[in-house]
Amino acid sequence: MRRGGPGATPAAAPAGAARQPHAARPAGPASPASPASPASPAGPAGPDAARAAGLAEPGQRGGLAAVSTAGRPALALAVASAALLAAVVAGVCIGPAGLSPAAVADAILIRLPWHPALSVPALNAAIVWQIRLPRVLLGVLVGSMLAGGGASYQGIFRNPLADPYLLGVAAGGGLGATVVVVTGASQSLLPPAAFAGAAVAVAVTYLLGASAERSGKPAAIGGGTGSILLAGIAVAALLTAFQTYLQQQHTQQLATVYSWILGGLSGATWSDVWLILPYVAVSAIALLAHRRLLDVLRVGETEATSLGVNVARLRLSVVIAATLGVAAAVSVSGLIGFVGIIVPHTVRLTAGPSYRILLPVSMIGGAAFLVLADILARTVQAPNEVPIGVITAIIGAPFFLLVLRSRRASQDLS
Repeated sequence: MRRGGPGATPAAAPAGAARQPHAARPAGPASPASPASPASPAGPAGPDAARAAGLAEPGQRGGLAAVSTAGRPALALAVASAALLAAVVAGVCIGPAGLSPAAVADAILIRLPWHPALSVPALNAAIVWQIRLPRVLLGVLVGSMLAGGGASYQGIFRNPLADPYLLGVAAGGGLGATVVVVTGASQSLLPPAAFAGAAVAVAVTYLLGASAERSGKPAAIGGGTGSILLAGIAVAALLTAFQTYLQQQHTQQLATVYSWILGGLSGATWSDVWLILPYVAVSAIALLAHRRLLDVLRVGETEATSLGVNVARLRLSVVIAATLGVAAAVSVSGLIGFVGIIVPHTVRLTAGPSYRILLPVSMIGGAAFLVLADILARTVQAPNEVPIGVITAIIGAPFFLLVLRSRRASQDLS
């Protein structure tokens, strides 16, 4: 006899019970048994919603992995800061004079307003306060600007080989310094002349690149980026030719010019520190303020423009800020290579490509790297010094080749 009406419910219950394992499955990750069900999380919005909620299938990235990724910036900043602190302590304590850490600590304490009653030889105090401390602090400022400038140039031009000298900073600074040396002018004019030469070189490079962008087809060269890079190469070659000519005409000053080109911090004084500190502070603040826009630019200039970013203004602002700090650094340290390439790439491979963390960690890491390189420069052949540019090249070139061979580097540089 056929059952109907209310009697159909008991008859349907066993069939429902047979499907109970699927019906009672708790909501959560997508169920492969019902991929087309509209109510199932495995629909079109299912995986995205699961990832947004911090959930993931086994083997996928989510949950604790998301927490780990979120904690990476703090860990990277902590490691970089610890490395910088260790480098500064080592830079103050290590040197050809052979002062013990206790003697260095006493020499530092006697200059503090609340210092204890200590008897410190005047020579020890002079070595620490007049030679080592200004040298270490100048290395911190110069290294932070070279690394921060390199990271900024790489982001704004979307070119992994960009460095602070790409737009003619090195050539302009070298020409300015050469003019001061060969004309017999006061050595106190060396930093301002190098700064002026570097700034003028970058200004000419940018104007030439911008004019080529307006007269050509920006879409074919990445919105003017290619024009500016090519203009920088041409300007650097021209200024280097002038510098070489001046050196050949004044061979008696060749050793002085050559030592400045190789770079060094041997003549660092407190006046050098105070001279570049305002430029470094302004440059660092401006670059850090643009780090989120550099992240937006990573998706491409066209996409960044569609998101409301004025790419031309962003490029000009970052170039001016980076050049300001790098030119100030070059004016007191000479030409020190590889810092602006090695440090940002190392941070990118360890802390990720986001400029929110890449830029500040690169500045801190660049400061630590240059201080450690300077320690080698003044101790490896003590009492003589090796040019710090030689040290950074010996360390940087092989390391850069090793970094380029890694799989993640190939992905980041593509």
